[in-house]
Amino acid sequence: MNAALEFQNISATIPSGRRLLDDVSLVLEDGTVTAILGRSGSGKTTLLRTANRMIEPSRGRVLVAGANANELSLVQLRRKLGYVIQETGLFPHFNTERNIGIVLEAEGQSREQRVTRSNELLQLVGLDPSTFSTRFPHQLSGGQRQRVGLARALAAEPKILLMDEPFGALDPLTRAEMQDMLRDLLQRLHTTVLLVTHDLDEALYLADRIVLLGEGRVLANLPRDQFLQSDQPEIVAYARAFRRGQSTVTPDPIAKDGVA
Repeated sequence: MNAALEFQNISATIPSGRRLLDDVSLVLEDGTVTAILGRSGSGKTTLLRTANRMIEPSRGRVLVAGANANELSLVQLRRKLGYVIQETGLFPHFNTERNIGIVLEAEGQSREQRVTRSNELLQLVGLDPSTFSTRFPHQLSGGQRQRVGLARALAAEPKILLMDEPFGALDPLTRAEMQDMLRDLLQRLHTTVLLVTHDLDEALYLADRIVLLGEGRVLANLPRDQFLQSDQPEIVAYARAFRRGQSTVTPDPIAKDGVA
């Protein structure tokens, strides 16, 4: 398969000298979902933001569909990449229709084109345009805002989607609904996704590959089905920490009132 997004020996250092990323190399194949796990401060979001040049690496390069990101203008680059964040970043004074179409507006598309595309995308993310197109962000639930944020990220039909903990602020039931919606959507769109998450179950449910970062370095990069089978200490520790509340003893289904 072709590489849609590639990080080559990426390092990032802040003025104090602390290194946020340390020689990270990673390839995202076309049409796949890659989830990045790791504790806070491990470099997950920093790596994602080097893709759209919100953070400039101190060393290495990022290739987007084979093109060096530094050789593209920011406008060219960011139109190739959809971007979804936890709090959606919707403009509070724009209704849903305009929030979704803002990129298309910047490209000079007519209002008729923008409205048509906005309605298509609302339907795609499971919202009825006749009900939601005129609503403002404060009139939407958290899950609805995330759906609108996803629709906006897809408006210009990017081949690559960057998602930075998109469902982290949602309650468990809404989060599960959003994950179902996203998985179904991605199967239809063939979009390449880089997903930053703390949620191991989310990574296992959505991703084709799982990358574990620690102190700015790649500790593991495995297919989803091999991740929990690994005996690598860092993976075992992460899985154990995530699942501390799960019982290690399976109840006897025949036992009743304490008597087997």
